[in-house]
Amino acid sequence: MKRFSALALAGTLWCGPALAEAPRFTNLFGDHAVLQRGEPVRLSGRADPGAALRVEIADQSLTTTADANGRWSVMTRPMSAGGPYTLSVSDRSTRTVLSDVMVGEVWFCAGQSNMGLKLQDATNGGNEVRDSENPRLRFTDIGRDVAARPLEEAKAVSGWALASPKSIGPASAACYFMAKALQAHFGVTVGFISSTWGGTQTQAWIGENGLRPLKTYDDALDRLALYAKDPQAGEARQARYFEDWWAAHEPDAKAKAAWARPDFDDAGWKPVRPTRVWERLGDPELASFNGAVWYRADFTLTKAQAEGAARIALGLIDDSDTTFVNGVRVGGIEGRTTRRAYALPKGLLVAGRNVVAVRVLDSGGSGGLYDTDDQRYLAMADGSKLPLPEAWRYRVSAPLDALGDVPVTPWDPTKGTGSLYNGMVAPVTAYTVKGVAWYQGESNVYDPPAFGRLLPALIHQWRAAFGALDLPFVLAQLPNYGPVSDRPGASKTAEVREQQRRTAQTLNRVGLTSIIDIGDRYDIHPGQKTVVGARLALTARRVAYAETVAQSPSPVTVTRSGDDLVVRFRDTADGLRTYSGDTAIGFEVCDGDRRCRYATAVAKGDHVTLASANRPEIRAIRYAWSDSPFVNLFNSEDLPAGPFEITVD
Repeated sequence: MKRFSALALAGTLWCGPALAEAPRFTNLFGDHAVLQRGEPVRLSGRADPGAALRVEIADQSLTTTADANGRWSVMTRPMSAGGPYTLSVSDRSTRTVLSDVMVGEVWFCAGQSNMGLKLQDATNGGNEVRDSENPRLRFTDIGRDVAARPLEEAKAVSGWALASPKSIGPASAACYFMAKALQAHFGVTVGFISSTWGGTQTQAWIGENGLRPLKTYDDALDRLALYAKDPQAGEARQARYFEDWWAAHEPDAKAKAAWARPDFDDAGWKPVRPTRVWERLGDPELASFNGAVWYRADFTLTKAQAEGAARIALGLIDDSDTTFVNGVRVGGIEGRTTRRAYALPKGLLVAGRNVVAVRVLDSGGSGGLYDTDDQRYLAMADGSKLPLPEAWRYRVSAPLDALGDVPVTPWDPTKGTGSLYNGMVAPVTAYTVKGVAWYQGESNVYDPPAFGRLLPALIHQWRAAFGALDLPFVLAQLPNYGPVSDRPGASKTAEVREQQRRTAQTLNRVGLTSIIDIGDRYDIHPGQKTVVGARLALTARRVAYAETVAQSPSPVTVTRSGDDLVVRFRDTADGLRTYSGDTAIGFEVCDGDRRCRYATAVAKGDHVTLASANRPEIRAIRYAWSDSPFVNLFNSEDLPAGPFEITVD
């Protein structure tokens, strides 16, 4: 970004007094940026309030005025692909210029860790990075951030970069391969903006306008609004909310409140040095435990130490904690990667024996206090540290299924309510994009019906925010991961896949990309992102560009035919294929009570026949209904049929 003085621009700009703030573009614009072709493009930025501005690109010269808050925006006329151009904004004394700006295709890629997986970490990533030199493929990344209210500008933007061995390694692999395929197909410059955060839930990515209509998140949104207005008041309200929940949900909560007090006798508790998650302590009770566990430790202070301690640090805790010192709650945080450090009120510590008690709640995966000993200490006002004891004691309180739905802090990075939308999506909505590629869902498998309401809400709200009510969305359906099945059964992951399918089936210009054949049953982060990106690009060409291109086969109808059931598919190209056998594996027939059995299925042309499956009690057909199904049904373009469940009339 370059700025020029009035002297340098004499004869090209009108004269007048210098203004306080030089005009600029919002930080998503920059040197090497890509602007969307064929559509009016919104350009925006900041300047001195009331400043008269001129914005220029290619053969367009546009005027606008900054509002009372210094914000400005202007819409260009549609532009054809081309460049490089300079993009400038000027007031009466200063001109800001962006260079090497191209007009082409722009895609916004968002989601959790599988969208965020770096190209350098993908299968064959090293070779791809080595051969990546392509000035017509460009990208920028939105840094991880949460916010209590929608931001106008992202706090951290990587800046636009040209694909090259020096730059491309940390880029989103799935988005890169999608953009690469689109660039090769269209022959124009393609830019992609990525905004990702691993382990995040859908509701964190939806703004207030999208969540309010669902009615489920109103209280959380109210707490978030209070936090945005007054963080201290918001923290206090959240603490009360959390404690009320514990009182209502922790078994024997009234008796267990004594576990926080210094006079409680914990002699019967198990000893522990909390430097590892509880699954690795060798305690069979905790080997695969999710739920609540209490930890306690006592420490002795002199009068001077008690008066000089300012904070207590506890290191890393998975997932959330409520920390008490001498029976008084001093703090609580959610997030396994956040080191805890809480302020200590004056007078709380005493000369002699003191007790710290930590109630830890783990809602999945590993849990507990697990940092190194040197991360647990008292921080003294003079800057010194007083180590806390290495010897602690613990006791299991309750398993997760005895606690019910766990409350979440609305501004939590991964599970919050709109927090990621505010920090990592809202700033992008002022940028004109062709469409969105969304790869997320793993963190919502705990409640597939809720996910089925959230995904359409996200699409509707983002479309409204971008100002494009038919903005194309390309969804990556969850791939195979987790335990395999040797008999029909329940699968929440399969239910999430079905919600993704129904969303794409119901909403206009939403496409579903099946990748059920390229996951990894042992790794939630499969490395084969080359195929993911290529298939996303095919879906994008259909939903965003109205091209007739190959797609994964999907069911259209199921009919009763004599003794058989016949499932007809669309997008079969030259016909369905079954690999490594004459039959299609993974088909199930189910009665009205969801009792299912495998069915013999034979593919021919555009349909699959389930032999001798037409019985009166059969009400549904499922396909690939497992966390990690094996599949062999493809079309002639080598695209797999995606998992589904459909009813039988």
